[in-house]
Amino acid sequence: MHTREEKLAAFGRLLDVLDTLREKCPWDRKQTNESLRPNTIEEVFELCDALMNDDDKNISKELGDVIMHVVFYSRIGSEKGAFDIADVCNQECDKLIFRHPHVYGDATAKDAGEVLQRWEQIKLKEKDGNHTVLGGVPNSLPSLIKAFRVQEKAANVGFDWEKPEDVWAKVKEEIAEFEKEVGQKDKEKATDEFGDVLFSLINAARLYHINPDNALERTNLKFIRRFNCVEAKAKEAGKRLNEMTLEEMDALWNEAKSL
Repeated sequence: MHTREEKLAAFGRLLDVLDTLREKCPWDRKQTNESLRPNTIEEVFELCDALMNDDDKNISKELGDVIMHVVFYSRIGSEKGAFDIADVCNQECDKLIFRHPHVYGDATAKDAGEVLQRWEQIKLKEKDGNHTVLGGVPNSLPSLIKAFRVQEKAANVGFDWEKPEDVWAKVKEEIAEFEKEVGQKDKEKATDEFGDVLFSLINAARLYHINPDNALERTNLKFIRRFNCVEAKAKEAGKRLNEMTLEEMDALWNEAKSL
């Protein structure tokens, strides 16, 4: 591992490289906050893929891409006279210190749960912070993650089930309401009720300390792996999936599950 001096030197090198690219590269010179945004989203998702795969080599690589974007936006900010990378770093440090009074102040916290419970209350006290409990949840968050975050934030100020097992009655109630609307062929109401089903299941996941987005992505990857196996085995047998019966595909699926 590198020393603190080597780490600071590496960060300074990144700043220098970005400054040079911004001044001399036609592509880098023309970028704006708006034009960079899609690339930033892509880089974050690539980092998420590496994290899900616990791939240290790619995590390091993708983190570099994300940091480069942070530095790039900071350079654009400095050109406008709005802020620079020092402002970004110092604001983050000030925020972290303010939100950790059990480390930098006189408060105490016995465990991570207690820290999390105080988090939203502390954020409401910040001068430039959120003025409502749910105010800091970005509208552009994917719906599943947004549901988890709003539930988490509400719970941190005490709006939560008394016991985790209490949530199951609500889950069953929402499923029954969804089934009723499906049976009545009311698509609009069924859509609303299905949203309630998902929201209640996400709530259950939170109460049992399961990240629903991670859980769903595991299932996505598992399904893709097994379905690819089914497709490969069908190809080995000289068949195409759309020419096979469901029973034949089920047999290959069960075989893929055992691998």
